[in-house]
Amino acid sequence: MSTDSNSDFPWDSKVPEGPLADKWKNHKAHIKLVNPANRRKYHILIVGSGLAGASAAASLAEMGYKVSCFCYQDSPRRAHSIAAQGGINAAKNYQNDGDSVYRLFYDTIKGGDYRSREANVHRLSEVSGNIIDQMVAQGVPFAREYGGLLANRSFGGAQVSRTFYARGQTGQQLLLGSYSQLSRQIGLGQVKMYTRHEMLDLVLVDGHAKGIITRNLVNGKIERWAGDCVILATGGYGNTFFLSTNAQGCNVTAAFRAYKRGAGFANPCYTQIHPTCIPVHGDQQSKLTLMSESLRNDGRVWAPKEKATAEKIRKGELDPNKVPDEERDYYLERKYPSFGNLAPRDISSRAAKEACDDGRGVASTGLGVYLDFRDAIKRDGKAAIEERYGNLFEMYNRITGDDPYTTPMMIFPAVHYTMGGLWVDYNLESNIPGLFVAGEANFSDHGANRLGASALMQGLADGYFVLPYTVGNYLGEQGIAKAGKVTTDAPGFAEAEAEVQDRIKKMMSINGKESARSLHKRLGHIMWEYCGMARTEEGLKKALELIPKLREEFWTNLRLPGKEEELNPELERAGRVADFLEFGELMCRDALMRDESCGGHFRSEHQSPEGEAVRDDDKFAFVGIWQHQGDDQEPKLIKEPLVYEEVKFTTRSYK
Repeated sequence: MSTDSNSDFPWDSKVPEGPLADKWKNHKAHIKLVNPANRRKYHILIVGSGLAGASAAASLAEMGYKVSCFCYQDSPRRAHSIAAQGGINAAKNYQNDGDSVYRLFYDTIKGGDYRSREANVHRLSEVSGNIIDQMVAQGVPFAREYGGLLANRSFGGAQVSRTFYARGQTGQQLLLGSYSQLSRQIGLGQVKMYTRHEMLDLVLVDGHAKGIITRNLVNGKIERWAGDCVILATGGYGNTFFLSTNAQGCNVTAAFRAYKRGAGFANPCYTQIHPTCIPVHGDQQSKLTLMSESLRNDGRVWAPKEKATAEKIRKGELDPNKVPDEERDYYLERKYPSFGNLAPRDISSRAAKEACDDGRGVASTGLGVYLDFRDAIKRDGKAAIEERYGNLFEMYNRITGDDPYTTPMMIFPAVHYTMGGLWVDYNLESNIPGLFVAGEANFSDHGANRLGASALMQGLADGYFVLPYTVGNYLGEQGIAKAGKVTTDAPGFAEAEAEVQDRIKKMMSINGKESARSLHKRLGHIMWEYCGMARTEEGLKKALELIPKLREEFWTNLRLPGKEEELNPELERAGRVADFLEFGELMCRDALMRDESCGGHFRSEHQSPEGEAVRDDDKFAFVGIWQHQGDDQEPKLIKEPLVYEEVKFTTRSYK
């Protein structure tokens, strides 16, 4: 493994000087501007139409830029942001319970286990309130208190109520708000929307990102697109594990293509395991279903204290409602009394795994614990619980056949969000000039663990309140003389298109015996077993032996039906699986390098006697950035030191 690193970080993170609370304000006051008359001369390419992509496209188009937006779905409304359930954080302090910008900032730094860039997190906290105002103005129907003010509820990792919500469908309502603004700009002709187009490569011209190569998923046509800069808002890479809470189409391809072109990939091992998902129910399952973290406001998590009790439940011999309180282990309340059932996701997930590893799991597979609303219904009444979570309870009932009003929900951790992503500076620009990265596709805000209700916050902050400034800064630095000058005839486009075509033809010509889905499933087993909730040096080395062999099998035994010049979902899947097979190795390499436990990265060798993660701040207080050196070469590790001005490294405790 190459662990070469620069003693001096070679890239400029562009974090402004001055007090933390003034950095963003001062930065905005001094960046380059593009005057309104000149903006229409620039063309911006945006890949992805979820919250980050749609908000960026709508904002930049409103400012006067020409925008082309691409997504592989048949409508921007199908972006995976729609699946978010529980809420969006903002430091409004509507509850008058002591919240502030600083407290949101500190909770996010602590929640990420002191592995995120301080300045970016503070900016996120600063603009959080603006997001709520923006979305209310767009008509998002947030829940309201009896007096008409917006309601808030609590989420994990916080002791205040700062999460705004629309029942259990907050992501859907926020996406519809952003989509309405995107649609307005499409109608005005400022945005050209290209649905059913998948980005398959990034094009560099004179070292700057100036274009993309896409495949039209309806007719198979490979196309070139040129612009003055590129924004990737393509989500995370949780589907590397095959089973996750992500939609099946979610993939790493766009970000990984950028990585292969030289963009640094930061902290790929940081993956979030969400503690409240419906357990796996069969070996033919395609995805897992998330149950919102907001449920832990009123639901109490427990497992039987005795293995014998759990075994009776598993066999169907004992109704969980008949287990008396003295025989229930409300383990989050026991282990983390200050936060209880609202302990952060990584901690709550490991606690559930610990109970199941101890033989106290209640699902038929042994992999499940309870989320019980009995006490909340007794306290507040069924109608109140139904008003807060009705659609979530209905979804659970439809999937499992059980009524959570009368029977405890069964939950187990599952792969959910990914905190790693392409490296970006303070401007959300990668080390490739002109390539900006927004939302889950970048690494910048969540460190080693994301607090609940912060994903929607980051996506909208990046798209509405950061990129409109920083993209203009890049274009202003380039100068008006370069506006719109790059065309698809420029050097780099033909080469990138040829590489895409060759890759597709190679996959189509293998004519083996195994499907891409089958190979992906096998990769998922390796990743979950050796790079999942708990990781060891031995296991990661084993994964690094197995994945290259599986990748070789992919390229020698893949079977694809259909043709390349037509609608071919299996070809789409195969291209994404090919990237997962390379990216999975990068994840394991990063996890092996990071010889500590932090947040969602839990190395079993580094835990306290109580089973808590033990960081090594002396050796690993850095962003681990991997840079591609060639297909036959090991990637280079570059380290960005994490320097904190306002917070101090402390043991992360929720007790």
